[in-house]
Amino acid sequence: MRAPIYSSNPNELFEPATITNPQPLYARLRSETPLSRIADSGVHLVATWDLIDEALARESDFSANLTGVLMRTPGDPSIFATPEVDGVVIATADEPLHSIHRGILQSRFSTQSVATLEEPVRRWAREAVRAWIDGGAGDFVPVAELVPARVVGDLLGLPEGDVTRFRTWAMIGGEILAGNIEAEGLAAVATEASRMFEYLGEHLDQASANIRHDGNAPLLHPLAAATKEGRISRDVAIGMAAVMFSAGGESTAALIGNVVKYLAEHPETAGVLRETPGLVPQFVEEVGRLDPPFNFHYRVVKRSCELAGFDLHPGDRLMLLWASANRDAAHVDNPDELRLDRKYGKNHMTYGRGGHFCLGAPVARLEGRIVCEELLRATASITPKPGHQPVYANSIMVRRLEHLHLEAQPSTNVST
Repeated sequence: MRAPIYSSNPNELFEPATITNPQPLYARLRSETPLSRIADSGVHLVATWDLIDEALARESDFSANLTGVLMRTPGDPSIFATPEVDGVVIATADEPLHSIHRGILQSRFSTQSVATLEEPVRRWAREAVRAWIDGGAGDFVPVAELVPARVVGDLLGLPEGDVTRFRTWAMIGGEILAGNIEAEGLAAVATEASRMFEYLGEHLDQASANIRHDGNAPLLHPLAAATKEGRISRDVAIGMAAVMFSAGGESTAALIGNVVKYLAEHPETAGVLRETPGLVPQFVEEVGRLDPPFNFHYRVVKRSCELAGFDLHPGDRLMLLWASANRDAAHVDNPDELRLDRKYGKNHMTYGRGGHFCLGAPVARLEGRIVCEELLRATASITPKPGHQPVYANSIMVRRLEHLHLEAQPSTNVST
């Protein structure tokens, strides 16, 4: 027996109201149809913590290899095939490739290595926040995008002067996965992606000429070494570097934007954090749980099997709804509330779970914390700008703000 259809409107997932706030849909799915199909697309929404946890544990049944994404098309949604290389680099690779790819990059994300980012990230965040305030505040999204772009460029070992290009490239992966992009938009993304791959290839070749082997070497160096040793191809190395832009750029920009939006809309919480800055890490963690940068990730059904008592066929796809699982009352008390005293630790699915847990999660947490700290330090108040509503990217997958217009009262206690 096949799973029930998730909605009488096959495009409900793509509607503006759902893009702006998907949680009412997710709540309905959790209570009524924890596993459900999107029309005849073969795509299944997986809405509860326990079902997602089960799917992640069944690697023999469900593959991370991304071979296609759900798109809004005339009539019912359908699958758009992705380029083959997208399915074989780290986040979308199965074993044993996944462990190989992760091992190449792992050292740069160790606790010791991430700690070295504290000083430069704080400097970049302070400069960006100060420039935003001096410019009369306004849209905070450029700040939210600039800091992660600089961090990704630094991690890869790319010229700091190219940060504007990094901001553009950070959005490419998300645009393909958004599900709402038109043909002209896809063509533009493909052109820009080609430029990105060429650029990364040039810098990978430069790294190959003088490879560093220390733990703090930019990521292009272990990628170059792995290429020379034959563990991965040059194309895969470039693909892995490209994934860093989306995984480390867009997702962290989304996290920062959602953190700052909450601060502006809840001045009482901002006041508590100004008085007790030690609560900022927990605050960032809670915002990440309530509004994760990614609503879901895909898995592909490898063989005939069942989930929640329903039949799945080879080639079907699962959308593992992290954003729904994070508000599952079976695992989180008062799940719709932000609690600065919550004792769940980091037991949520914002950064994935299991073997594919986000490699860069410590960096994202670091950036979110520092931008939050620097913004609170530099301001006496932050409020939404009257007449301006937050605008989210038109994406079913990425929970990222495209515009967040704010007013800010500078702090009188901060020296420039």
